[in-house]
Amino acid sequence: MSELLSAYEDFLKTEKQASANTVSSYLRDVNQFAAAMDGRGVDLTQVVTRDVEDYANSLVKRGKSPATVTRSVASIKSFYSCMVGKGYVGQNPAKTVSPIKVERKLPQVLSNKEVELFLDQPECTDLKGYRDRAMLELLYATGIRVSELIELDVDDLNLPGGILKCFSKGKERIIPLYPTAIRALSEYINNVRPQLVDSVDETALFVNMSGERMSRQGFWKLIKYYQEKAGIQKDITPHTLRHSFAAHLLENGADLRSIQEMLGHADISSTQIYSKLINQKIKDVYKKAHPRA
Repeated sequence: MSELLSAYEDFLKTEKQASANTVSSYLRDVNQFAAAMDGRGVDLTQVVTRDVEDYANSLVKRGKSPATVTRSVASIKSFYSCMVGKGYVGQNPAKTVSPIKVERKLPQVLSNKEVELFLDQPECTDLKGYRDRAMLELLYATGIRVSELIELDVDDLNLPGGILKCFSKGKERIIPLYPTAIRALSEYINNVRPQLVDSVDETALFVNMSGERMSRQGFWKLIKYYQEKAGIQKDITPHTLRHSFAAHLLENGADLRSIQEMLGHADISSTQIYSKLINQKIKDVYKKAHPRA
């Protein structure tokens, strides 16, 4: 069992180049499935479709959410797809297992006024304020994921050209920057970052106050601090700015394919959720404003 799981972990990290969070999530799901099969005396190489279906049903009976069950089945499918490719098994027993239908919730986005209020919270009176302003402006300017944000290096920015190079899952995408973000980033890179880093060899674009690469947890706390400071009641996460970026572009006439490219979505269906969001917003406005609605 350990050999198979090690092979799968290596597959996720090297061949799929999955993020650390994705690797952790998939391995957790597969380990739980492996433990369940072990408890039934079923070797992972001898699993059949019925075993996977029974496991999924057991998750439902234990009160797991449809999203959790669907993700677990997807992880098991991914695991056995890898096992087939490496010759450990002859076929994928999870291939025909149908995922539980999950009603996808529309993402929460900030209004234009809320975005302006939120981005204005970092006060450019000290090093931290300048750094935080640059981070938030970049996040909203590009819609990148927080994992991508903290992994950025200085060389990924081309400020004279007004673009950002973002690498994710082995692919590079180019995203434009608006003038306000360029100014905030220029101020940070030229005048602030040199005072924060301990070594000239440090490549990280954004560093903490100790001069080390900013962590995911550190940035999360930063987001929550400025949400409270702004007095915005919506629950703001790093992904909220990503959603707002996409929704606002769509509202202002951008096409879905361009937004898909900038967000780094592999499938256009992931981007189409923003069309539903805009349509819902239009319906809400109609119901409130139309005299006969």
